[in-house]
Amino acid sequence: MSALTQLRAAAAAAAMWALCSGVAFAQTTIEFIQWWEPEMLAGSLRRIMDDFEKANPDIKVTLVSGPYATTHDQIVVGAASGTLSDVVGLDGSWVNGLAKQGAITSLDALMDQTHYDRSQIADIVKVDGHAVMLPLATFVYPLFVNLDIAHQAGVDAVPTDRSAFAAAAKKMTDAGKNQYGWVLPLSLQNPGGIQNDVMSWVWASGQSMLKDGKPDLETPAITDTFTFLKSLQAAGVISPGIFAKREQEKVEEFANGRVGMMIDSLAHINLIRQRNPNLKFGISAIPAVDGFTSKRGLPYAAWGIGIADDSQHKAEAWKLVQYLMSPEVNGRLVSLANAFPGNKNAKPDFSKTDPLFAEAFKIYQTGYLANQFTGLPVAEDLMREMTIELQKMFDGRQSAQAAAANTQKQWLMDFSKN
Repeated sequence: MSALTQLRAAAAAAAMWALCSGVAFAQTTIEFIQWWEPEMLAGSLRRIMDDFEKANPDIKVTLVSGPYATTHDQIVVGAASGTLSDVVGLDGSWVNGLAKQGAITSLDALMDQTHYDRSQIADIVKVDGHAVMLPLATFVYPLFVNLDIAHQAGVDAVPTDRSAFAAAAKKMTDAGKNQYGWVLPLSLQNPGGIQNDVMSWVWASGQSMLKDGKPDLETPAITDTFTFLKSLQAAGVISPGIFAKREQEKVEEFANGRVGMMIDSLAHINLIRQRNPNLKFGISAIPAVDGFTSKRGLPYAAWGIGIADDSQHKAEAWKLVQYLMSPEVNGRLVSLANAFPGNKNAKPDFSKTDPLFAEAFKIYQTGYLANQFTGLPVAEDLMREMTIELQKMFDGRQSAQAAAANTQKQWLMDFSKN
């Protein structure tokens, strides 16, 4: 008997023994990198993975979890080195670059091979016509308000326009106590503050940064917003350290009671509760320009999901994606995460979620979702370039008009290359 024949016989015998004895062996382990686990109730994402493994005993899932910024850095390194996890949590602003780099795979063939019903998905993000990301859960970004600080400062109503916001932020600021009215993260390392904390003011007033799909920044909508933000800095109501601050530091400052207001994701409700169970806070729509009465754009971000192009286990990875996007599991996940579902047929149970979600849903119903960075070419570069120009503005080296004009010039060059 040849060595190969002996090896095959041994493998067959082992398989038969496992079948007869009822022992199941995990044939495949897949990695799933995301920033979601720290933002959900402790253990809840792992329990969903455990249920997936029970339904698919030949697959094991290793969760690679960390804060948003850390996860982003790991994904960038993994994409460059060909070591990206099999299943990848994605932000819409990363997708274009990762797809053009060949780091994430087209999902079209996997959907075709499994006869997947695309019509059940609320949205499919495509790059160059190929499906690369499915938004699993969608989170809106309202204004968070520390109710204790507001009450102590004599702010009786949540601000609904920019003038009221500036006045409230001034009242909430007490530099002697290291307490400030608002927080603005403008780190170059993680430039997401541009979409979440800067352009959100533009969208909240029903305005745009694009025209016919191209940059359109030299407009009153943009320059007035830049001027407004500069005025807040000049008034001393923004927490210090703007240029080095990232989203996670922003959330920590709010959770620790050092800032009165911030613009942030509903995904962080659980995280804030964990950090400070005694914190009393509410949410509201982002203030619009004075006198604005139309529908407000509501910034949003998604927990998107995709698959690494270098994955050796695409079929197993796709099984996990399908599982998470199924109506029952998707409904369960978004109920735990305070999010809107990615599957149109999902029926979330929000009766046990934080009451703030009910308020967020009212805000959602009276406005519309707005994030013009999703799917844009080199979206992170665009945000980083605007961050550089805003830093110059805040440093007094240029005007709001110059910041907009210089950003416009850079963006046009970027668009022309892609």
